Amino acid sequence: MGKLNRRQFLGSAAAAVSAASASSAAQAATAPTTTSTERVVVIGSGFGGGVSALRLGQAGVKVLVLERGRWWPTGPNAETFPHAASPDRRIGFYNLWPELFGKRIGINPYAGLLEPVSGDGITAVTPACVGGGSLVYQGMSMQPTEALFSAAFPAGIDYEEMARVFYPRVAKMLNLQTAPDELINTPNYLAARVFAQRAQAAGFDVEKINMPIDWRYALAELRGEMKPSYTNGDGALGVNNGGKSSVDVTYLKQAMDTGNVTVAALHNVTRVARAANGQWKVYVDRTDETGTVLEHKVITTQTLIMSAGTVNTVKLLVRAGAKGDITGLPAGLGEGYGTNGDQIYVWSDQGIDLGAPQGGPVVYGSREWDNPQIANTVIQASIPPLSKSSASPNTILPKALLPAAPQIATTDVGTGHATMLVGYGVSAGRGKFVYNPLTDKVELKWPKAGDATIAKRIKERLSAIAGPTGKLINTNDIVNSTWHSLGGANIGVVCDLEGRVKGQKGLYVLDGALMPGTTCACNPSMTIAAIVERALDRIVRHDVGTVI
Repeated sequence: MGKLNRRQFLGSAAAAVSAASASSAAQAATAPTTTSTERVVVIGSGFGGGVSALRLGQAGVKVLVLERGRWWPTGPNAETFPHAASPDRRIGFYNLWPELFGKRIGINPYAGLLEPVSGDGITAVTPACVGGGSLVYQGMSMQPTEALFSAAFPAGIDYEEMARVFYPRVAKMLNLQTAPDELINTPNYLAARVFAQRAQAAGFDVEKINMPIDWRYALAELRGEMKPSYTNGDGALGVNNGGKSSVDVTYLKQAMDTGNVTVAALHNVTRVARAANGQWKVYVDRTDETGTVLEHKVITTQTLIMSAGTVNTVKLLVRAGAKGDITGLPAGLGEGYGTNGDQIYVWSDQGIDLGAPQGGPVVYGSREWDNPQIANTVIQASIPPLSKSSASPNTILPKALLPAAPQIATTDVGTGHATMLVGYGVSAGRGKFVYNPLTDKVELKWPKAGDATIAKRIKERLSAIAGPTGKLINTNDIVNSTWHSLGGANIGVVCDLEGRVKGQKGLYVLDGALMPGTTCACNPSMTIAAIVERALDRIVRHDVGTVI
């Protein structure tokens, strides 16, 4: 199994370091340090941070949201996001490159969309943008059954209330809808139709998937009113035309409209600590878009909400505990990490017309949820318009963020005979985050074959869909990766049912790190948002005016 090697994309960094100007390094090294005090600080602006900011802002609480990435505004015919066919520096976040005196040294460092975190046995792809993963995720928004939910989450969380109040609340915020037949029946969505037909022929149930997409934008593209973004699969790295109800244009916009919420982009949190008086200290680097530090900030707050995404939330807390910055953190912190069972395949078959270009993001899925031990979902997703040149092994960013791109480019991509198949599901495999004092870094450890059982069942299902003439490439066999990191500050273990860190007044975890290593054979976003919505109902009711 392949493992991402930083040397693959840092090979030229040494030369760049020697070429760095002394004046630039000195300027970055002397960035001023400022201090301030805030009522509530939220680290991260994805689903957890967005929900927290909105509900606290509506309750009249002043909130500062810190986000290491930048804003990515969209609109018809915008060129905000990078294209898979011509990848550039907008894909990767600047900490792919080493830092020297507060300045990133490498080839065009930039506050790009994604950071691949290379662990032992796993590469976890993490978002770095205002709105978090909602900008780049496919958007499958599914609600688990009571049986699946109850098998994973603590009994104190009432599924009936979740199904009646909080899942519908999220669905309304995200404007969820399925793709209309008018769109599905066009040539661009042939691959979706073939997937549905083949899955049904294999004996699997098929249904349309709820998506946070205004499909009128896709129809407008087909009428020639906008450049293609949905209808050619080019939205894999963000939808330029808009029409996607991502967190930045839903939760965060409404939060800022309250007048109580400020979102500070390009603010990279490097350390969290507890002061002697019990307040929280947040150490932040304000950067430019190349990662150069412009200002060091030390922010004091009585209430700290960790919503930096699973990997970064847990890394900050584990390091704080190991360094003595926060004492008495609960046992179990850093443990219980799961991948959501992610498996990403390329399906090719010269005997089947799958269409090119392929519209996206996702139309149909097939659930197999009867057995809670191996419950899984498989979907078809459009292949973006890759080319052999864009997937070349000589291009740095695709190698880091799209590890299977060279192999994909040698298949039938672009010929109308290949598409993407994705599966995810319940897995008992769990990893952990461990502090390494030699490097002063927190490392992610994943057991060999940690997802073997669920991976086997997903492969069986996808093989049945592909049929005897179909060729399947499992990208996880090339580089074992996940886009859906979950757990590490698990609910009921490290945190209570509302995300309060046990024994740490004023400290909350409200993002994917709170999940119990799984979200029940569903894409995580909807369950994360619903769990945080439930938590904020209770936090506003019980903590505002006391803890907050």
